[in-house]
Amino acid sequence: MTTKIWISNAGYEKAKASIEESLKKLKTDYVDLLLIHQPFGDYYGTYRAMEEAYKAGKARAIGVSNFYPDRYIDIAHFAEVVPAVNQVETHVFQQQKVAREYLAKHNTQIMSWGPFAEGKNDFFNTPVLKEIGAKYGKSVAQVALRFLLQNGVVVIPKSTHEERMQENFNVFDFVLTDEEMKQMEVLDTGKSLFFSHYSPETVEWFMSIV
Repeated sequence: MTTKIWISNAGYEKAKASIEESLKKLKTDYVDLLLIHQPFGDYYGTYRAMEEAYKAGKARAIGVSNFYPDRYIDIAHFAEVVPAVNQVETHVFQQQKVAREYLAKHNTQIMSWGPFAEGKNDFFNTPVLKEIGAKYGKSVAQVALRFLLQNGVVVIPKSTHEERMQENFNVFDFVLTDEEMKQMEVLDTGKSLFFSHYSPETVEWFMSIV
């Protein structure tokens, strides 16, 4: 079970109250994973409250979400409990190569949200993914998930269709070759298909909702 602390609850006191409220709503004494949703506001205070929750057994693991390498390095350096997870946009078009390098240095697990890029860039018709999928009798989605898994990325694929959920689980009966991995690596643009946390417009929008 995972829950996140939203930007409107940033800061030690608000985050502490938010954690208790989440536990109450979830009717549980602890969550498996507790994350900061966005790297804005007083996330240092938020993280202190999360560290306390972790030490008190209210969270089995704590981490961050959407923290780019610069902000991740900053919080990891000053934290008593290094983030166990950083949940970020990761897919074949945004492979987070730099982030993965720095997360590995601190033993933080990268977790992908949007492993299918929500269909952007005509994702499900990407020629190389279709070609590789045909070889193994797998869908584009399965090939994309396998690529991430072989790169050490934990994935969170979303679907409302039971058959697709089952399909997403069936990715452990084949292995991509080094050549196939290289073919997919060149799809990386190194850019977000949604929004950049480095963009002043993006930051202004987040500030507008606090």
